[in-house]
Amino acid sequence: MIFVTGATGFVGNHLVKTLLAFDQKVKCLVRPGSESRLRYPVKIVKGDIFSPDLAEKMSGCKALIHLIGIIREFPKKNITFKRLHVKATQVAIEAAKKAGIKRFIHMSALGTGPQAVTEYHKTKWQAERLVQESGLVYTIFRPSVIYGPYDHFTTLLARIIKRSPFIPIIGDGLYKLQPVHVNTVALAFVLALFLGDTHNHTYEIGGPQALTYREIVDTIAEHFKKRIKKVYIPMKIIKSVTIKLESFSFYPLTQEMLTMLIAGNVVKEQSFYKIFPLSPIRFKESLGFLK
Repeated sequence: MIFVTGATGFVGNHLVKTLLAFDQKVKCLVRPGSESRLRYPVKIVKGDIFSPDLAEKMSGCKALIHLIGIIREFPKKNITFKRLHVKATQVAIEAAKKAGIKRFIHMSALGTGPQAVTEYHKTKWQAERLVQESGLVYTIFRPSVIYGPYDHFTTLLARIIKRSPFIPIIGDGLYKLQPVHVNTVALAFVLALFLGDTHNHTYEIGGPQALTYREIVDTIAEHFKKRIKKVYIPMKIIKSVTIKLESFSFYPLTQEMLTMLIAGNVVKEQSFYKIFPLSPIRFKESLGFLK
């Protein structure tokens, strides 16, 4: 049986679906009240990553897939990178050891590393180090921006493009991303359970193409056969507005998000498709889920 944290999220649901397709028994840690967000029938244990009986909840499992993570902080609600990236990972590792689990597969993020400059990436790196030093047999994945059915990234862009002849572009829009389909990510996590060569390795995952933000917008507009006008918003204006509004949950950006966006998100280490028997999915040819 495979224990999954973060199963009710975008990637988590796709991962659970893939595990079931591989005839794996799945047990998911789900916070009370969030059961409806899990779209597939699996064994559920209620609680959160900080439940004192977490090791007991993992009983009977042979591997742990740890997906918990956030993209922005809300300190007043105790939602911080330090707590949900670093502390949560440490708790998961300790519980896995107590439960006799020896296999740990971890979700990190492309852009993390010892030279990380944002707290998001710094804490992702700290979490990676905990996993690497845990003594467990680990595999760590660092995906670029993930897209697919039920995502927030392409779905939001599609909604704007469908409803308006204009779309705002932050800065010059020339920063590059390497969108990777959620099916690729989900399959990678599952295949790592069976591929011995993946033990104690870290993999960057991206799609087959690095695309500028402009190209991503154009590709989605082309999918809907719609002509749009890009409205470029100077970075100086975006930054000044973000400084004033980032503490409010209704505002979609933070200064950290802007820093990461402008830095780009492109794979540097190319071993993933050499190890995993997966065909890269091209962004332009995989937008059929957008309606």
